[in-house]
Amino acid sequence: MPQHNDNDLPAILLGCCKRRRDAQHALYKLFYGYAMSVAIRYVDSEQEAISVVNDSFMKVYKSVKSFDPEKPFKPWFRRIVVNTSINHIQKQSKFKVESNIEDAVEVADREEILSQINYRELVRMVQSLGVAYRTVFNLYVIDGLKHEEIAKTLGITVSTSKSNLSRARHRMRELLKQQINY
Repeated sequence: MPQHNDNDLPAILLGCCKRRRDAQHALYKLFYGYAMSVAIRYVDSEQEAISVVNDSFMKVYKSVKSFDPEKPFKPWFRRIVVNTSINHIQKQSKFKVESNIEDAVEVADREEILSQINYRELVRMVQSLGVAYRTVFNLYVIDGLKHEEIAKTLGITVSTSKSNLSRARHRMRELLKQQINY
C-alpha cells in the first residue's frame, strides 16, 4: 500500500466522491491520527473516540461531494469530528449539568504552568473533567466557539455554558497545580 501525504489529498477526495474504497482507505489513514486527537478530548475513553472517529469518517464519505475543494479540508473535517463527538455525548445522556453563573469564579490562565507539562498529560487532565465541563472547555478554549454558539449546539443556557467553562478552568488549574507540585 503506497504512503499518502497532504499533496495527494485532492486526488484522494476525488476518489472518495466516486466511492472508491482505496481512496476512502487512504483518507482514513491520512487523517485517522488527527481525528483521534480531536475526538479524545471530548469523550471518556479511547474506545469511544475510536467509535466517534469511525462515525465521522462515514459522515465524510457520505457528504464529501458537498465539500468545496477551494477551501481547506482539515477545518471542514474537524467540524464533522467535533459535531460527531457532541452527538455521541448527547446520545449517552450524560450531558445535562446545570450550574448557576453566580457560583462560577473566573480563573486566570498561566502559560508558565502549561509549558511544564506535555500534551498527553494535558489531554489526560481534560479527559478527567466531567462531560459537561470537558465539552464546554473544548468548544470554547480549543475550538474557539462563543458561549451563544455553545449554548445553541448543546441545548443549554448561555449562563450554564459560562459557568461550566469557569468550573472547568478552575478544575484544570487544580489539576495543573497537582501535576507540577505548584
